[in-house]
Amino acid sequence: MRRRPLLVLVAAVVTMFVAGVAGLIVSGRSVPPPDPVTTATPESVPDELVEPENPNRNTPWDAGTAYLKEWEKGDLAAMRALVHDPPEDFTTLHQAADTALRPVSRIFTPLSVDEIDDVTADLSFTGEWTMTDGPPMKLTSTVRLIVVKREWKVDWTPGALHPDLEHGDTIERRELPGAPYRLATREGEALPPGSYADSYVGDLAAHAPPNPSTGGWRVVIDKPFDGEVEEVYRHDQPVTEGPAFATTIDKYVQMAAARALDPVQKPAAIVAIRPSTGEVLAVADRLGGKGAFSSAFPPGSTFKIVTAAALLAAGVTPDQQVSCPATYQIPFGRVINNFQAHDFGTLSFRQAFAESCNTTFAQLAVERVPAATLTAQAAAFGFGTTLSTGAGGSCGSLTEPHNHDALAEASFGQGTVVATPLCMASVAAAVQSGVWRAPRLLADAPGQPAEAPLAPGVAEGLRTMMSSVVSEGTAENTGLPAGVSGKTGTAEEAGQDDHAWFVGFHDDLAFAVFVKNGGTGRDVAIPVAARFLNAL
Repeated sequence: MRRRPLLVLVAAVVTMFVAGVAGLIVSGRSVPPPDPVTTATPESVPDELVEPENPNRNTPWDAGTAYLKEWEKGDLAAMRALVHDPPEDFTTLHQAADTALRPVSRIFTPLSVDEIDDVTADLSFTGEWTMTDGPPMKLTSTVRLIVVKREWKVDWTPGALHPDLEHGDTIERRELPGAPYRLATREGEALPPGSYADSYVGDLAAHAPPNPSTGGWRVVIDKPFDGEVEEVYRHDQPVTEGPAFATTIDKYVQMAAARALDPVQKPAAIVAIRPSTGEVLAVADRLGGKGAFSSAFPPGSTFKIVTAAALLAAGVTPDQQVSCPATYQIPFGRVINNFQAHDFGTLSFRQAFAESCNTTFAQLAVERVPAATLTAQAAAFGFGTTLSTGAGGSCGSLTEPHNHDALAEASFGQGTVVATPLCMASVAAAVQSGVWRAPRLLADAPGQPAEAPLAPGVAEGLRTMMSSVVSEGTAENTGLPAGVSGKTGTAEEAGQDDHAWFVGFHDDLAFAVFVKNGGTGRDVAIPVAARFLNAL
């Protein structure tokens, strides 16, 4: 009776074994029994299900600080290896930042990690760039970190370099300007001269050679999509005064020109040139900016000097008899009128020039001077060129007339003709010397000034004709000193008052006086010229 429990237990075990074997046979396959505890390997779990706290993976702090250490060393290749899918501007923006800042070293200090979710975090840090030529630059920024294939990586954006930097922006270094050279007279006095301020030299100093010394530098982020430029670093240096840069300006000629303009209420300018050298002796400029050198206006009858040169070269002589009616009808064209309908009948070409006969010049131009010839003659006097003064400037222009109407208008300085005061002073200087010389303001300007001799007999004829303007023409009895030769001009401009001109020469000094919207050359420009010349 005592053995029954043991027999029962054995029977139960045998029954379980048989049932298990039967189950396997019924299923038709043999499978080993499972382990008591099954642990999934990392490879068997999708990336998105990997828990961030997995001890087999790095942490956001590890990934971020490793990146900062490589950045301190400037190892872009190692940095890229720590970045997930680096964008195209990753390398270029880092290189541009180093080019702009020129740092000696970089130090980055990680601050804290902000875990946004299981697969995203931000590492905040401070950065300090030590410069070769400026105080350190410091900023605080963040590096975004994400989980990629069970590993924390840097998800780089330009904001890691600077919080305000975005894709498409550029970062660059820009020098701050130093003090410009001080322009000085030929006597060595600074312009504008301290002892005689209000010299009206205008903005010529802005066109002096740049001072090699700078006022420091700054680093900017250029945002082309926003049209903005943001300054992110600035280093100001003491601005040293630039050295004096000698000009051809004569102190006393400049003083005389400035004082001659004092009573003039309208914008005006005087430019004086030495014909024998092309040196600018004075530029009193109240046109604004650098107007005497760069602002072009219709020259009116002063341009008859250019047209007369073309006519003299074509065979017309100063004593040749010509017609000066009150009006001239261009064949199949418009009617040209003389100023105030003056009718001088028949007179010499010299007298027609002295009385400034528009009808004479219109008729002679239409009959004797092809449009291309007049354009070429203007070019010989510098029209259409940028003048190599050493301080900028231009002469003016003449668009080649396309018909007889346009040719007639151009012959007396209207239509498509414009000129600067500097240009017309150089025209007068060419008549006095017989050679057109590009005007020159800076004594040490590189290169030799351009020169173009006038055609044989032209200068002599023009000198005779310009002398007649003062002795018996539109400038007669106006208070000009003895020996002055010149040409008046009254230029029309649509919707404005007339411009007043007077250009000429006296010994080795040529000049142009211009008063914008001032009136007639005789009534407005000549009195200014008389004050200027009588003060020398």
